[in-house]
Amino acid sequence: MELGAFSVSLNVKNINDSKSFYEKLGFQTFGGDLTQKWLIMKNEGCVIGLFEGMFEKNILTFNPGWDQNAKNLDSFTDIRDLQKQLKEKGINILSEADESSEGPAYVTIEDPDGNQILLDQHR
Repeated sequence: MELGAFSVSLNVKNINDSKSFYEKLGFQTFGGDLTQKWLIMKNEGCVIGLFEGMFEKNILTFNPGWDQNAKNLDSFTDIRDLQKQLKEKGINILSEADESSEGPAYVTIEDPDGNQILLDQHR
């Protein structure tokens, strides 16, 4: 799933539940130690750190259509297509993009720990 570029560390209540949730979004573990209750997960250029009980909650923002420098990508998955994929995976959508619209739009969801995730397409 193409979400855009970003990175942040999240405080999670249950590392296993959070790992499972982010895997549904297309993230894969590429570092960390589950037994020490921390993982680094990556989805293309997006990197997140999951830390059970180590940090305050943060919001995670992804920008479909942008690279790490907020420059337009030639090809990307539109926010409305991402929204459809999320729904197909059974993920609850808190605020939906109008599927009949084009261009800028956003979708918000929450992970199992209540961390808000913003998918914010600017073009």
